[in-house]
Amino acid sequence: MGVKYCFRKDDHVVIAMPYLEHESFLDILNSLSFEEVREYMFNLFIALKRIHQFGIVHRDVKPSNFLYNRRLKKYALVDFGLAQGTHDTKIELLKFVQSEAQQEGCSRNKYHGVTGHKGSLSRPAPKNVDQQCAPKTSVKRSYANTQIHIKPGKDGKEGSVGLSVQRSVFGERDFNIHSSISHESPAEKLIKQSKTVDVISRKLATKKAAVSTKAVTSVVRKTASSCPAVPTCDCYGTDRVCSICLARRQQVAPRAGTPGFRAPEVLTKCPNQTTAIDMWSAGVILLSLLSGRYPFYKASDDLTALAQIMTVRGSRETVQAAKAFGKSILCSKEVPAQDLRKLCESLRGLDPNTPKLAAGPPGCTSPENTSSPVQIPPPQHSKDSVYRGDSSGCETHPMECTTNLEGWDAVPDEAYDLLDKLLDLNPASRITAEAALLHPFFKDMSS
Repeated sequence: MGVKYCFRKDDHVVIAMPYLEHESFLDILNSLSFEEVREYMFNLFIALKRIHQFGIVHRDVKPSNFLYNRRLKKYALVDFGLAQGTHDTKIELLKFVQSEAQQEGCSRNKYHGVTGHKGSLSRPAPKNVDQQCAPKTSVKRSYANTQIHIKPGKDGKEGSVGLSVQRSVFGERDFNIHSSISHESPAEKLIKQSKTVDVISRKLATKKAAVSTKAVTSVVRKTASSCPAVPTCDCYGTDRVCSICLARRQQVAPRAGTPGFRAPEVLTKCPNQTTAIDMWSAGVILLSLLSGRYPFYKASDDLTALAQIMTVRGSRETVQAAKAFGKSILCSKEVPAQDLRKLCESLRGLDPNTPKLAAGPPGCTSPENTSSPVQIPPPQHSKDSVYRGDSSGCETHPMECTTNLEGWDAVPDEAYDLLDKLLDLNPASRITAEAALLHPFFKDMSS
C-alpha cells in the first residue's frame, strides 16, 4: 500500500493512504476458483518479496491485512504497525529502533556518579554507539571528583552549568585545607603529616587488596556463569514444571502477531526471528484457501497453538525442528504428520471417501462458526469434529452455499508441494518469497 502524504496534528500523526475497495476474505472464500487462488498467492509473494528485500518483517500477515479487489484484480499489503527490521535491514529508521534499547541502557550509565540540578546535564545522545557504551568504570573515574556549579544569570536566575575539578592530595580528602590557620611549629607539622601519610597509605593498601579480591571473585563468578548450568530441578525432561523453574526469569522474544498465524519459532520464543515468520503466515493463508476453512488454527495460548500445529505437521517433526533453532519441546504423545492433500480434500468435501455432507461445502465458514478444523488430540474427521453445523445452515442445506468448483477437481501436486515448503517447521529451510515466485505452482505467471 502506498502513502499519499503524512502530517502531524498536535500529538497525532496521520498517514493518508490510497483507498482500495476490497472484499472480505470470509465472504469470498467459498467462491474463489483455483486460478484466483493462484493469483492471490502470487501477488502476496510479490508484496512479501518487496518488503523482505528491504529487511522488513511484517509480522502480521493475514487475509485481513492483504486487501483484494476481485473486480479490478488489485492487491495491497497493509498494516505495518507490528513491522520490525532484520539485523541487516536497509531502512534507517528500523536500524534506529533496533539500537534504541541498547542506547537507552547505555545512556543511563553515561553520566553515572554525577548529581546536580534536574536537566543540568541534558545532552544529545552520541551518534556512535560504541562511544556511548563506554565502560562504567571509566565514566565513574572521570566524574568521581567533579562538582557541579549552577552559575546564576544576569537576571539572577539559573544560568549556565560549570564543572570544576578538585584534586585530592591522597585520593580521599585534602589535608592542606586548614594549613593557613595552623599555629604549630614546622617540626610538629612534619611529624603529624608523616603520621597521616603512613595511616592513609595503609588504608589505601588495604583498600587495593579488597578491590583485587573482589575482582578475582567477580572473574570466578563470570567464569562459572559462562559454563552451562546443570539442571538441579526434578522436572527436567518431564511434562510438568516445578517451582524452581517457575521462579526463573522468563525468556523475552518478539511474539507480536495474530493467533493462528504465528510461526513455531514465535510460539517457542526464539529470539532470532527473520522474514521466515511472514512465509509461515502465508502458508497458513494457503492452507485456508486449499481447505476452504477460515480460521484454520484457533488457540487460546501459544502452547495450544503449537500442539495444533503438531496435529498437522507431526510431533516428532516439530521437536526435531525446534532443536535446530535451540529449543527443546517435550510432547507426551506422538502425533503423526498428516498428508496435506488428503487433509485439504477431506475438509473441502472433495475426498471420495468422505461424505460431502459431513465435511460441508467448501468455504462454508461463517463468523458464528469459529470452530477450528484442528483439535487436540487429532480428530478423526467426522461430522462433529470437522464441521459443526450452526445458524448459517451450511450443513442442513448445503446447496444454499455458493461454491465455485472450477479447477478444484484437479488441484496439481505443485500446490501442496508449495504448501509443504511454506509450512516448513524449520525457519532456516523455509522457502523465501523470491523462491516461491519461481515455484512450478506459478508457472506461466509473471509479475
